[in-house]
Amino acid sequence: MRKRTVDVLLYCLLGLGAIVIALPFFYAISTSLKQNHQVFSIPMKWIPDPILWENYVIPFKQRPIARYFLNSTVVATTITFLNVITCTMAGYSFAKFDYIGRDWMFLSVLATLMVPIQVIVIPLFVLVKYLGWLNSYAGLIIPSATSAFGIFLMRQYFQTIPSELMEAARIDGCGEWRIFRQIILPLVKPAVSALVIFIFMHNWNNFLWPLLVITQDNMMTLPLGIASFESTYSTNYPHLMAVSLASTAPVLLVFLVLQKQFIQGMALSGLKQ
Repeated sequence: MRKRTVDVLLYCLLGLGAIVIALPFFYAISTSLKQNHQVFSIPMKWIPDPILWENYVIPFKQRPIARYFLNSTVVATTITFLNVITCTMAGYSFAKFDYIGRDWMFLSVLATLMVPIQVIVIPLFVLVKYLGWLNSYAGLIIPSATSAFGIFLMRQYFQTIPSELMEAARIDGCGEWRIFRQIILPLVKPAVSALVIFIFMHNWNNFLWPLLVITQDNMMTLPLGIASFESTYSTNYPHLMAVSLASTAPVLLVFLVLQKQFIQGMALSGLKQ
């Protein structure tokens, strides 16, 4: 009886927490379907009257939102692909090969996690400008082609794989590239899934770096496009909220597709507390 009471209280507490977390999302949906003058009405109406579904259509007609979506998709997808390649190879090297300076190199990689982006953003901007990459995909993608966090994540996961598998493959005549591609990579799909979610989400929502290197409207990513909805004298909050909600769809889709392997990757990589 006591255990049942504790379970009921626990579920009630978790349910209350879920409601608190979901309230901003429901408020965003409600706002996106209202007229602009209804957004700050008192008392607040959770159910819009009338419901304006065209709020999800009008912004795409007034602004190049589709172009912003395309730019964000190209940038986030390419950066994620490059990070999967660089982080898996670097993590594999740090975890499974013994060479001079390996530990110091790995510590150097970890040390970069302590440096905030604001510290290196100016010299990085000067370098990108010198290379002529302003207002280009290269300027958005190349500086984020690898990640210290991604290298750490993959290295932790590679360490859970027995080295005996590699030794057995070498005895059978497999080369190092074939061992990595055909034996090791299939075993690290959970960690790769976690890496894909982290990197894609971060770069899909990245605002600071695109703000610095992009000035042309046709090269803006979605966060910059959403920010352009706000003006000095007036802001159409329903349109702003509608586009913001639409922008969450790709991230949500990626997570739903990879969530099972993502959770497994977090549990086995050493990041679960």
